[in-house]
Amino acid sequence: MKFYRAEQYQASCKELFLHYRREIQKLLPEASVEHVGASSIPMAVSKGDLDIFIGVKAIELENAVQLLITLGFQEKVDTLRTSELCMLESTSNDNVALQVVANGSEFECFLAFRDKLRANPSLVQQYNELKMSCKGLPQEKYRKKKSVFVEHVLAQE
Repeated sequence: MKFYRAEQYQASCKELFLHYRREIQKLLPEASVEHVGASSIPMAVSKGDLDIFIGVKAIELENAVQLLITLGFQEKVDTLRTSELCMLESTSNDNVALQVVANGSEFECFLAFRDKLRANPSLVQQYNELKMSCKGLPQEKYRKKKSVFVEHVLAQE
């Protein structure tokens, strides 16, 4: 697994986010479309991918997923899928993932995690150290270590 410093990827992710946000808002004008993940956190190390949070009314989630597929995305099969969360991944060369989330659900944790790291450079440093310690690890081990860290951050007041 390869990681990049913020200056190596964040500008291009921001530009890509702005492009996708425009396209998503054309399809889902009532949705909340936010940049999340490491690329949205100043100075965060990342795999260089872009994560986009799309908050919709719970009753509109399935329809939103179908509309977003038309932008060149498919459901990600190796991850959690509920009536309140659907992860989509790009079918193009863009390394983009969409987290389609029911408003008010527990999955708004994507926003809470981003906001806690943006507010605390010490947490960003810890996150970066964790990621750099995962170089060469299989994806599953990386995800497990990252999940423990995310849960720890979210549990903080």
